[in-house]
Amino acid sequence: MRVLALETSCDETSASVVEGMGDTVVLRSLVILSQDIHRVFGGVVPEIASRAHLTAVVPVVRRALQDAECTLDDIDTIAVTHAPGLVGALLVGVSYAKGLALGAGKRLLGVHHMEGHLFATSLESPDAVPPFTALLVSGGHTLLLDVPAWGTYRLLGATRDDAAGEAFDKVAKLLGLPYPGGRPIERLAATGDPSRFRFTRPMLRRDQQPGDADYFDVSFSGLKTAVLHAVRGSADLAADAPHIARAFQDALVDTLVEKTYRAARAHARTRVVLGGGVSCNRALVQAMQRRLGDLEAQVFAPSTRLATDNAAMIARAALYHAERGAASDWTLDAHAAMPLPTHRGAA
Repeated sequence: MRVLALETSCDETSASVVEGMGDTVVLRSLVILSQDIHRVFGGVVPEIASRAHLTAVVPVVRRALQDAECTLDDIDTIAVTHAPGLVGALLVGVSYAKGLALGAGKRLLGVHHMEGHLFATSLESPDAVPPFTALLVSGGHTLLLDVPAWGTYRLLGATRDDAAGEAFDKVAKLLGLPYPGGRPIERLAATGDPSRFRFTRPMLRRDQQPGDADYFDVSFSGLKTAVLHAVRGSADLAADAPHIARAFQDALVDTLVEKTYRAARAHARTRVVLGGGVSCNRALVQAMQRRLGDLEAQVFAPSTRLATDNAAMIARAALYHAERGAASDWTLDAHAAMPLPTHRGAA
């Protein structure tokens, strides 16, 4: 089976062709066009993003087909991200995919953006398949899941306020770093002294027990406030910035790692899969590998190309559902918010 997928949930216009059966999948092409204009504004401007998608979607899809050395006639399913994301940006992708599928007589399939992130790592690591514990960390979401099988997602924990990626972006702004903030903070933190500043690990206490409401959940609003106070209290921010960045990153990473360790241990998982833009942070991956070593668990993290928003992960998720006969009708719409189909699981 061969799938052509589109991803336009935020500020990347992406198209990809994936083919295969079951967990034997080949990535035939992946095109990602990033809208760097948003760096000027320190964040994504929805109206600009939507207009840029309109301009880019046709040539991006054509290039993806060309790179895959195929035509629409060779495609079985046309998939598209339909939620969650910037609704105007999503509408560009959904509308184009619907028109393309209708005109070519192909099956249409809407895919949840966060489910795509669950599948992304398996495109590079064949062993990154269920059962596993999943940590999805992006600009808009932080989710901790138990995944006994593809299509079965048990929500263990989530952020109660700010997502990990958003925290990186806001702290970067406080430190005068460019948007998006993940990589600039990671580079700056690498030169920082971990003993100069220390921030409390949010929602992480020694007396927490399985079954507690906050055992798996995370919160980063207080950490951002702590950074704000450190910045305001600094007599020489240029000198202190690397140390503040290191303290912030250490606090966030320690929290995510410990919560993930708890989830893997509670469900006896020997695989941990990371996904989302923050998942390629080297400090996070290395800390996760060290901590999960106690459980003899493998940690799988995507490359930067597959950690960012991309159509390959959407195609991979669509391939799974299409093999099981799933399809969307012509009423498929874009949704700014939509939870990943899960059930909240006990510890």
